[in-house]
Amino acid sequence: GAEDLSYGLNQVSLLQVARAGSGLTSRAGLAHFEAARLVRDLARKQGSAELAQLAARMGSAMSASAKLGEDPFAKIKGLIQDMIEKLETEAEADATHKAFCDKELAETNEKKADKAAEVEKLSAQIDKMAARSSQLKEETAALERALSELATSQAEVDKVRAEEKEIYASNKADMEQGLKGVKLALKVLKKYYAKEDKAHEAAQGAGESIIGLLEVVESDFTKGLAELTSAEESAQAAYEAESKENEIEKSTKEQDVKYKSKESTELDQTVAETSSDRAGVQEELDAALEYLKKIEEQCVAKAETFEEREARFEAELSGLKEALRVLEDETATLLQTGTTSARRAAKRRQRLLR
Repeated sequence: GAEDLSYGLNQVSLLQVARAGSGLTSRAGLAHFEAARLVRDLARKQGSAELAQLAARMGSAMSASAKLGEDPFAKIKGLIQDMIEKLETEAEADATHKAFCDKELAETNEKKADKAAEVEKLSAQIDKMAARSSQLKEETAALERALSELATSQAEVDKVRAEEKEIYASNKADMEQGLKGVKLALKVLKKYYAKEDKAHEAAQGAGESIIGLLEVVESDFTKGLAELTSAEESAQAAYEAESKENEIEKSTKEQDVKYKSKESTELDQTVAETSSDRAGVQEELDAALEYLKKIEEQCVAKAETFEEREARFEAELSGLKEALRVLEDETATLLQTGTTSARRAAKRRQRLLR
C-alpha cells in the first residue's frame, strides 16, 4: 500500500543508503580510494597514460556523482568497464594481428628459402653448363688449330713429293738414256770385234779393255737406275702412308669439331633458357624479400614484443578487474546495509502510525 510506495526497498537509492550514516559514506570513500589506488599503481607500473587518466577521471566522477546525488559507483564502474572492454578489444586485435604475422612471416620466409634455393640450384646448373661450353670451345679451337697445322703439313709433304718425283723423272730419263748409249756402244764394239779381220787383231787388247769398261759402266748404270727406282717407290709409299694417316686424323678431328661445336651450341642455348628461368625465379625472390621487409615492419616489434604486450594487457586487465571487484563488493555491502536500515526505518514508522 502507501507504506510500500513511500518506504519500500525499491525506493531506496544507493546514495540514500550512503547518506543514512557517516559510517557507510566512509566505507564508500574507502572503496573508491582503494579502487583508484589500484588503478594509479597499475598506471605507474605499466607506464600507461590511459590508466593514469582513468584514475583521475574516477576521482572526478566520484565528486560529480556526490554533487548530483547519483550512484557514486555507477559511473566509476562504467569507466572501468569501458577500459576493460577497450583493453580486451585491443588484446583480441593484437592476437589476431599476431596470428596474421606468424602466418605471413612463416609462409614468406619459406617462400624466400625455396626461391633462394631454386636460384642457387639454377645458378649452379648455369655455371656448370657454361664451364662445359667454354671447355668445348677451347677444345674446338685447339682442334681447328691442329687441322690447320695438319693441312699445312700435308701441303708441304705434297710439295716435297712433287719435287722428288720431278727429280726422279729427270734422273731416270738421264740414267735410261746413258744406259741405252752404253748398251748401244757395247753392241757396236762387240759386233765390230767379232769380225775376222787382221786389222782388228792388232787392237784386240784395247778393244777388250774398252768393252770391259763399258760393261762396268752398264752395270753401274743399271744398278743406279734400280736404286733410283727403289728409292722413288719407297718415297711414294711413305708419302701415301703419311697422306693416308693425315687424312684419317683430319677426318677424326673434323668430326670432333662438328660434335663439340654442336654440343657447345646446345649448351649455350640451354644456358640462355635456364638464365631466363632463373631471372623469373629471382623476380619472385625479390618480390618475396620486398614483401618480407614490409611485413617485418608491421610485425616485428621495435620496442615491445607481442609477448610483452600480452603480459601488459593481462596485468592491466587483472588490475582493472580487481578495482571493479572492490567497487562491486562495496556496492553489495552498501545495498545490504541500506536494506537493513530501510527495513528498520519502515518498522519505526509503522509503529508511529499505530
